[in-house]
Amino acid sequence: MSNYDDIINHEHHVSRTRPQMAMINRAAQFAPFAALVGYDDEVTETARLTEEKIELSEEKTAQINAVLQGVQSRIAEKPQIIITYFRKDEKKTGGCYLPLSGAVKKLDLYTKRLHMESGEEIAFEDIAEIALESHET
Repeated sequence: MSNYDDIINHEHHVSRTRPQMAMINRAAQFAPFAALVGYDDEVTETARLTEEKIELSEEKTAQINAVLQGVQSRIAEKPQIIITYFRKDEKKTGGCYLPLSGAVKKLDLYTKRLHMESGEEIAFEDIAEIALESHET
């Protein structure tokens, strides 16, 4: 004889006056509880990788400066360039290298920044690679 013999063979009770709870709402009551709000975001942020900025050789720096001089001499034509530059991460040390191609709007020698038609501003010191696009037809 078991403790449940008196109810084991009964039908499941369904109320006639109250509607049944939807399955989605039933499942919600068993959802995990986030005791530490923001913890998952912090774990994700910690796991996100960044790169260190590479220090360029003198030869590479000279090559970048030569291309920038070529851009400056053709600035009225809004020359098209292909560039790879370093963007510092706002939350962690390091950052990432980003590729970009487009027209140069302005080369500011005072602030040492490259202004693109698309709105990006890139410090000369953050440029890792730069080349003028060739338009062969």
